[in-house]
Amino acid sequence: MDKKILLVDDAAFMRMLIKDTLTKNGYTNIIEAADGEIACQMYDSDKPDLVVMDITMPNKTGIEALAEIKSKNPAAKVIMCSAMGQEAMVVEAIKLGALDFIVKPFKPDRILQTVSKILG
Repeated sequence: MDKKILLVDDAAFMRMLIKDTLTKNGYTNIIEAADGEIACQMYDSDKPDLVVMDITMPNKTGIEALAEIKSKNPAAKVIMCSAMGQEAMVVEAIKLGALDFIVKPFKPDRILQTVSKILG
């Protein structure tokens, strides 16, 4: 599958976990960013088909990055990740145009199901 996926999380371990799950299932074109600011720059330059983004990050939160990405490209496909207890932020993300959200800690099946549903 040549769909490009941008993984955004300040925790390298989380990016590795998601990347591992996706590559084992055929998604090999994966790029990574450690915060929302870098994610916005990479979105502009790399034009990913999908963004999987954490909500809580330094420099620019996932919510701020989502708003910026959607303002530049209303058709952008973004999935948000959040820890339990961040329901208000999840609601905000959906209002801003996130297509889905995955609650941490998540099961690999949940990531795959969501990504394949959105990318087809």
